[in-house]
Amino acid sequence: MQEKSSVNQSLTTGGKVLLLLLNFTPLVHIAACVAAVLFLPVDSAWAKIGVGAAMLYLAPALLARVLKIGCTGHTHSPIGSRAFFFWWATMQCQMLFGRLPILEEMLRLVPGLYSLWLRLWGSQIGRLTFWAPGTVILDRGFLHLGDDVVLGAGVRFNPHVIRKNKAGEPELQLAPIRLGDRVSVGGYSLLTAGTVIPDDETTRAYLLSPPFSEWKNGKRIKR
Repeated sequence: MQEKSSVNQSLTTGGKVLLLLLNFTPLVHIAACVAAVLFLPVDSAWAKIGVGAAMLYLAPALLARVLKIGCTGHTHSPIGSRAFFFWWATMQCQMLFGRLPILEEMLRLVPGLYSLWLRLWGSQIGRLTFWAPGTVILDRGFLHLGDDVVLGAGVRFNPHVIRKNKAGEPELQLAPIRLGDRVSVGGYSLLTAGTVIPDDETTRAYLLSPPFSEWKNGKRIKR
């Protein structure tokens, strides 16, 4: 709670208002999907369902990919900075999928479809990635995965953290998570910003990877 308070104190009144407005993005997303199905001026039910699905899955991914330009390359961003607000906007584009995980699990039923969808967000996903049930991704545009990657059940990807810098001020730390070819991640692991796991590594279950860590032969190498 103390860190949350310090984050709030880092924002101006205008910044807090902007965050509040951006927090309505998930509701706008839902409303757009419903409107597409109910009010689209066509007679075909399949056309309405198709447009509704596009609004649900494609529109937020494309919007977030554009917004991502504003925060890519900013590994350390002060709270309230331009890059911070761009990142926050991308998070709100993804919020509906975070609240309703079933939406992503449905995509995973079709081999290759979920990886294709993540590429639309801006991630780099290799061939034959196995997404076990319960995989959670908070920043869908910040994954770099090689070929033949296997993810255990309940693995969590968190490419961002908010931590205090050396001056004691909270900042956003945002960096892609990189997994090499033929990497296997043990179930219920948490991989955070800037984590690197090279080719042919297999990590244990319940691995906790602090920000900007590299793992080799099961051991952590802090970068």
